[in-house]
Amino acid sequence: MRAALITEPGTVEVLDVPDPTPGPGDLVLKVASAGICGTDLHILGGGYAKSLPLIPGHEFAGEVVAVGAGATGFKVGDRVTADPNMPCRACPSCRAGRGNLCDELRALGVSEAGAMAEYLRVPARLAVKLPEHVALEDAALIEPLSCVIHAFDVLSLKVASHVLIYGAGTMGLMLLQVAKRAGAASVRLVDLNPERLATVGLLGATGVAAGADEFDRPQGWDVVIDATGSPKAIVDALGRVARGGTYLQFGVPPEGVRVEFDPFRVYHEEIRILGSMAVLNSFERAADLFATGIIPPEVFISHRFPLERAPEAMALFASGQGRKTLVLPGL
Repeated sequence: MRAALITEPGTVEVLDVPDPTPGPGDLVLKVASAGICGTDLHILGGGYAKSLPLIPGHEFAGEVVAVGAGATGFKVGDRVTADPNMPCRACPSCRAGRGNLCDELRALGVSEAGAMAEYLRVPARLAVKLPEHVALEDAALIEPLSCVIHAFDVLSLKVASHVLIYGAGTMGLMLLQVAKRAGAASVRLVDLNPERLATVGLLGATGVAAGADEFDRPQGWDVVIDATGSPKAIVDALGRVARGGTYLQFGVPPEGVRVEFDPFRVYHEEIRILGSMAVLNSFERAADLFATGIIPPEVFISHRFPLERAPEAMALFASGQGRKTLVLPGL
């Protein structure tokens, strides 16, 4: 089969590789769509992956073409997506029900061959069937949506909260959509990219701006979420939390980066500072929510590339252009 491989830091090549075969409990999918996200860029830059070469792609959907022994509940022709994460289920975090914090976490497209290929082997226990009305070419959006749902599990958002989100990329837009469904009284977004701010307007945000100072809310916001990972944005966001409010670190900052904040204010105003990492018991709910149309593909997906142009797709995404970029092996 043909597959895109990160062969060394900074290099993506489309090459011939052996077809995957299903082991016990496995499915093999014909990949319909594979999304590109920031994790893929970290791997391309030399981080995250345990070893190279690696086929990236942990956001995906496809059709079952082979079923391994013991993979009950699935048949050839089923339309599925899957949670890419494979916790060990034995470490202290896993035993405490926090598999996303697993000491030995493995994941498709990160430590194992991913979906930027014609075919993909997936443990059947991670797979979720999709209804007929959900287009497989769009369903790679379900994995990032599952990360957003976990974020709201962490937040425990109160109805009628006023929410401020930093970053109007794919994740910021998904956070907007779920916040509205979760009962937020207002949701405003901040981003420096005018094109992204224009997209936010299509989704009905309460307000959009290049900086929070453009909003008239001197008391701050009940919930402030960073979806950028930018240290500068994080510092600004922490200063926008209202008394008794909550700050959520959702975006991925550079590892080891440091920012300054006022711990007295955190104490004196009872500000909660939370983090949300990846997926936890949220993937099937994301598939169900996606099926309702909460994430309109025509707004969220800006570029679709055939597999042979995967290096170009990765470069485009790295440049910050557009929104969600997909690689479609069947295109």
